[in-house]
Amino acid sequence: MRARVRERVPVVVQGRGRRRTGARVLWVCAETVVTCGVVVLLLVVHQLWWTNQEARAEAGGRVSALEREWDMSLPGDPVGAVPSEDAVPSVQPVRPVDPGGGGGAVAPGEPGAGGGASGGGSAAPSAAFAVLRIPRIGLAAPVAYGVSKRAVLDKGYVGQYRGTAAPGAVGNFALAGHRNTHGEPFRYINRLGVGDEISVRTRARTYVYRVDQVLRATSPRDVGVIRPVPRSIVKPSYGYGAPGAYLTLTTCTPEFSSAYRLVVWARLVSAG
Repeated sequence: MRARVRERVPVVVQGRGRRRTGARVLWVCAETVVTCGVVVLLLVVHQLWWTNQEARAEAGGRVSALEREWDMSLPGDPVGAVPSEDAVPSVQPVRPVDPGGGGGAVAPGEPGAGGGASGGGSAAPSAAFAVLRIPRIGLAAPVAYGVSKRAVLDKGYVGQYRGTAAPGAVGNFALAGHRNTHGEPFRYINRLGVGDEISVRTRARTYVYRVDQVLRATSPRDVGVIRPVPRSIVKPSYGYGAPGAYLTLTTCTPEFSSAYRLVVWARLVSAG
């Protein structure tokens, strides 16, 4: 009889290969997560720290340059930095704008500056023309025309809403500034209270205002707060009922959010 030939069926072991493939997939996923985390961290550092350093350096340099120029001016030099009341256009209808990164900016905007945009051509500002000082919070910031993000606010400047009154003039000298990022000049205006003084220096003179009302939160669409006689259209108990020389500061609230707007109002008390 022929001996039976036993055939062996080869056995393929795949466990190790699968484990290696799974480990490689996990490693790639882990590397991707770590890389994304580092990128996000760098973006946060840039937004919350580096933009502040850049903007504060630029704004501080501009303040120093302006005041040095004004201090060196001779008594007989022409005064050209302060626009007359007649030169300021009347207030136009405005729509909301949130030019602040991370919810660190302002309340109602100006024509041509859509929500979240950097502002159109109509929002291009002139050079800084004044220096705003708030001793209560240690602020000294240059003031320029317009509330464009790119041209004004992101430089750490304070922007004047177009169509509002000149410093010291009858009407409403209305300003906007970032609360967070890009120099955040208005970060602590929530600390202002009745009686605190705010000065606005121009080439011609220094105007001193005194805070007498603070609207802690209102809608981003509350354009009444920057009108010539400012009064909230959302909370009508806040604001004024007669013409005067007013100063308005606006920014976002709460911090790192653009849900509401914080408004500080002051009246002119002296000019010298």
